[in-house]
Amino acid sequence: MRSHSQEPDRAASDPVEPDPEGAARPPRGDLPHPDPQPPREAANDEPGPDAAGPAPAEDETTTAIQELEDRWRRALADLDNLRKRHARELERERAAERSRTAAAFLPVLDNLELALTHADAEPGAVVEGVRAVRDQAVNVLELLGYPRRVETGVAFDPARHEVVGVVQAPDAEPGTVVDVLRPGYGDGERQLRPAAVTVAKRE
Repeated sequence: MRSHSQEPDRAASDPVEPDPEGAARPPRGDLPHPDPQPPREAANDEPGPDAAGPAPAEDETTTAIQELEDRWRRALADLDNLRKRHARELERERAAERSRTAAAFLPVLDNLELALTHADAEPGAVVEGVRAVRDQAVNVLELLGYPRRVETGVAFDPARHEVVGVVQAPDAEPGTVVDVLRPGYGDGERQLRPAAVTVAKRE
């Protein structure tokens, strides 16, 4: 039989059983204990709502609105410049047209003055000179696009004629122009004035 005095030796030589998983071990005196980390405050860890920037969709919408406003302002400025330039060009064209018209009538004025210097001459010659000046003025108006209208025997046209009297005219068709008391100039949209006429009375 083996003596009981040998049991402790065998127990000392046996390997140490590991602690069960999850079991707490007592702290060893020779190891330093680490300082516990203080909990981080939530206010310093997460930014507040004021620190966060606007959403990407809001940024895109704001940028698009600003671009549209800039384009709108530029378009208004371009339109205003175009209006001013058009007004200046129109005024220049009007001045140039007035100058051309006045220059076209200068020879007529010169001939009228020449006729007045010969007023003491033979009456027949003066009449012929005035008639020539009149024809010259009529020709100038025709070149400017306003031909003379003195037709008789044509049907009355309210767009071309202004009735100043209705007369009995047995030889004329009713409703036709009998006499032109004041010539008209131009036609249609380019009419300076209608002709003043008398018209044959209708039966």
